[in-house]
Amino acid sequence: MNKKILLVILAVVLFAGVATAAVMFLFPYEPKQPPKVDDVGSTQQGIQQVVNANNQFAFDLYSELNKSQNGNIFYSPYSISAALAMTYEGAKGQTADEMKSVFHFPENNILRPNFAAIYNEINKGNNAYELRTGNALWAQYDYKFLEDYTSRVEKYYGGKVANLDFKTETEKSRQTINSFIEEQTNDRIKDLIPSGILDPMTRLVLTNAIYFKGTWEWEFDESDTREQDFKITSTNTVKIPMMYMKPDKTTFNYADLEKLQILELPYKGEKISMLILLPKQGEDYDYETRERIVSDYTLKDIEISSEKLNEYKSQMKETKLDSISLPKFEFDTKYFMKDTLSAMGMPTAFGAADFSGLDGTTNLQISQVIHQAFVKVDEKGTEAAAATAVIMEKTAMMPRNVFRADHPFIFAIQEKDTGNILFLGRMIDPTK
Repeated sequence: MNKKILLVILAVVLFAGVATAAVMFLFPYEPKQPPKVDDVGSTQQGIQQVVNANNQFAFDLYSELNKSQNGNIFYSPYSISAALAMTYEGAKGQTADEMKSVFHFPENNILRPNFAAIYNEINKGNNAYELRTGNALWAQYDYKFLEDYTSRVEKYYGGKVANLDFKTETEKSRQTINSFIEEQTNDRIKDLIPSGILDPMTRLVLTNAIYFKGTWEWEFDESDTREQDFKITSTNTVKIPMMYMKPDKTTFNYADLEKLQILELPYKGEKISMLILLPKQGEDYDYETRERIVSDYTLKDIEISSEKLNEYKSQMKETKLDSISLPKFEFDTKYFMKDTLSAMGMPTAFGAADFSGLDGTTNLQISQVIHQAFVKVDEKGTEAAAATAVIMEKTAMMPRNVFRADHPFIFAIQEKDTGNILFLGRMIDPTK
């Protein structure tokens, strides 16, 4: 090989290596190896309190999204709660009160060690499936944040700080954060923060990412998957690939309730499972009463909340099922949550906010909360990923002494010394 060509190839390889190293240097930690956090003081009761808080928020958010979303909904309440819990650590006064109410956070002495314990459990690792979560703080390098805040977030949430330059390298900073999120989620969450969201006033971006990939404990046979009807409504039917299983040798945790069936499908590893709540439709036969039962319930008929889910789950038991049919599907979602979270009860965080726990001032507010999620369900199992970004900007000072005549006005021409009005007019349309 020509020596000159060899040198060119070597230079390209070295440049690529340096470029990769430069990006990695900006990362707070290796994306797929989140740091362990301090869960000393956690208890089973405390963990349950934090879990209950997350689940309450999960269904509160579902209810809010259900008002405006007609199509598929998918999100990670844990991811959103994690990102906003780190933000909450710097909130004070009414801002903190509203955030605590929306996310149902317990007192800090319970929240911190038990959130940490949940985080460590997620990241414990299991040979049967892939599950991890990671947090990060992306800070303007020359902006002073309180060490008490940053050390607390790193201690309990694993939110290590990475310094960026939002002022002069806004786009490069955005790409760095997005690259980190992509690596954390096996490239499933791309372009979390779209172009134009960050600007030179951005001072802090808080991110969470969570990734899961697991195989069913009992997989569906691909040869049994068939194109079948899926009834979106009673008058709108589409063809979809429907997976099918005839579980001869096993039982499933299941309940047949008045308005719905609830089924638990476990993943290998015995730690993670999928719950499916299915409104009852069609005909059934009660062998005891010898009556034919016709059901036509929809999701609108199903009462859903954290408490209701616990009630449904309490009625489940190991049951032999004749067959299981489940659609094969894949989709992603993206939510810009400023208006949603404001409507849920925390508008102050986006306006006259007090995040003095971050920097000792009231100069910061949340400009946007972005959540993106992906899910794929097939014969082998499930892959799911989600990420959340909380964008914090320096509050723009309200300009003073500004005169902007951009609407109808009255005007006068006067003698300055005497105030004698010589002409008087009213401007309605300057183009006439």
